[in-house]
Amino acid sequence: MNQIDCAIVGNGPAGLSAAINLHQRGKTVAVLGAAPGYLAKAEQVDNYLGMPGVTGQQMMDQFTAHAAGMGIVPQEGRVANIMPMGDTFMINFSGNILESRSIILACGIARAKPIAGEAEFLGRGVSYCATCDGMLYRGKKVLVWGLSPEAAHEANFLASIGCDVSFVAGKCPPDLKQNVRFMPGTLKAVGGQNVIEWAQVGTAQEAFDGVFILRSAIAPDTLLPGLALEDGSIKVDRSMATNIPGVYAAGDVTGAPLQVSKAVGEGLIAGLSVADWLDRKNT
Repeated sequence: MNQIDCAIVGNGPAGLSAAINLHQRGKTVAVLGAAPGYLAKAEQVDNYLGMPGVTGQQMMDQFTAHAAGMGIVPQEGRVANIMPMGDTFMINFSGNILESRSIILACGIARAKPIAGEAEFLGRGVSYCATCDGMLYRGKKVLVWGLSPEAAHEANFLASIGCDVSFVAGKCPPDLKQNVRFMPGTLKAVGGQNVIEWAQVGTAQEAFDGVFILRSAIAPDTLLPGLALEDGSIKVDRSMATNIPGVYAAGDVTGAPLQVSKAVGEGLIAGLSVADWLDRKNT
């Protein structure tokens, strides 16, 4: 396993800004992204200096091309969790483990609200990663709530290792295997005594042993337990450092204003701060 200097969670303006500034300081980076963020959907952006009247997608194309010209290409996938391991961090990225000396969280805001029972049963039947926890449910009945592009793939994986899988989504994805039961609808709640015993889809409850909630974005304090928040955003100082040594944050995830200029500026500060932090560790 190759160790990198910094893993950047998020491939938007803040993440790419941090990446190019770390690269210029001679640091190795991996930009870990998922689906395009909210900027790419903006019809027009008029308040970014020097780029008036462009669409959000045109702006993102410019940012991405700038990074690509420096050899920085985001890796598509989903970060399920980050685990501090002494002087490094282990990142579960789409079922693969990456090792990094530092972290920059630039993953935007997770707009989805947790469902009833989700937080209480996390680690006791609720999971965010099928490839991580799937073997615990071999031969058992599980529910997958598919809210991310790779959700069908993870449901198929669970079925392949012997789980009895039901898949909940608004519509059935074309790549869902025939041995996975499709349930149209929305997951509303989960519950049980000490562990998951049931899930509610729409108005109907059904018994399940495990529930996999596969969103494109996960709340930062769920990704990295112990992360300090303030008014729902990651708490940072002027260097964009969080309360966890080696972990920095930038962009919308640190709170308002939710603007591209702020994201790019905070990405710059976070990248330079991480480079300085790494240099101090090496002395």
